[in-house]
Amino acid sequence: MLLAAGEGRRLRPLTADLPKALVDVGGTPLLERVARSAIAAGATRLVINAHYRAEQIVGFLDERAGFGVEYVVSREDEASEAPLETGGALVHARPLLDRAGAFLLHNADIVTDLDLRALYAAHVEGEASDGRLATLVVGERETTRPLLVDETGVCGRANRTEGWEVIARHPAAGVDPTPVGFAGIHVASSRLPDLLTERGAFSLIDAYMRLIGEGHVVAAYDAGDALWHDVGTIEKLEAARAAVEASEAIA
Repeated sequence: MLLAAGEGRRLRPLTADLPKALVDVGGTPLLERVARSAIAAGATRLVINAHYRAEQIVGFLDERAGFGVEYVVSREDEASEAPLETGGALVHARPLLDRAGAFLLHNADIVTDLDLRALYAAHVEGEASDGRLATLVVGERETTRPLLVDETGVCGRANRTEGWEVIARHPAAGVDPTPVGFAGIHVASSRLPDLLTERGAFSLIDAYMRLIGEGHVVAAYDAGDALWHDVGTIEKLEAARAAVEASEAIA
C-alpha cells in the first residue's frame, strides 16, 4: 500500500494544482519511484490511497497501467473532507487489501535506495519467530518526533517540541530506549487491519503504541547507510533531487 493522499502544503507553489505524490524528482514523479521500487522488490498488486487531487492520481496510474501490475485506488476524497492520515487510510482501504500475507506500507514522499526485498524477508522471518505485528524502518537521525526502541523493538515515542513521551511498554531491564527516526516505511502482518479499532483520521503510529501496550511486538529495522530523503519541504525536495542526481542507486 502506497500512501499518496497528502496535499504537500509546504511544497507550494509546486503543489497548488498537483498532488504531492506527483512532484518530480530527477525526472520521475515520487509515486512512480516508490511504485517501481515496490514492484522490483516483488510486489504484484498495489493499493494507493488518494485524497488531494485524487483524480490526478487515478489518471496517472491509468496512463501507466499500474506499471504492469494490478492496482486499485482507495479514494479517501469520496469518504472524508480531509485525508484520513496513515491509520485511517489503512482502515478505509481494508476491503481492498489482499490478505494472503504481510504487506508493505510506504509513504509516497520518500526517496530511498533501501532494499525493500530484504526488509520484507526480515519481517516474514520475524513474524514466524516472534509473532511481530509489524516491522518499522528506522534510522539514527535528528528528529523532534523519535520512536523509542530497545533490543526487542519499538517501546514508545516522543515529541521533543511539545515535551511529551509515551512509553507503550517497559523497555528491557537496565536499558534506556534509543531514540530513532521513523523512515515512513513498514511491513505489516495481514492481521494488522483487523486489530485497528480506531476510526476516522488517526496516526498508525498511535495505533501501534496501543497495540504494543496490549502485548503485540512491533519490531524495528535499521536502515543502516541507505540513502533516505523525506520530501516534505522545498529545501528537502532540492536535497532529494541532488541525491538522485549524484546516485546511480536511486536514479
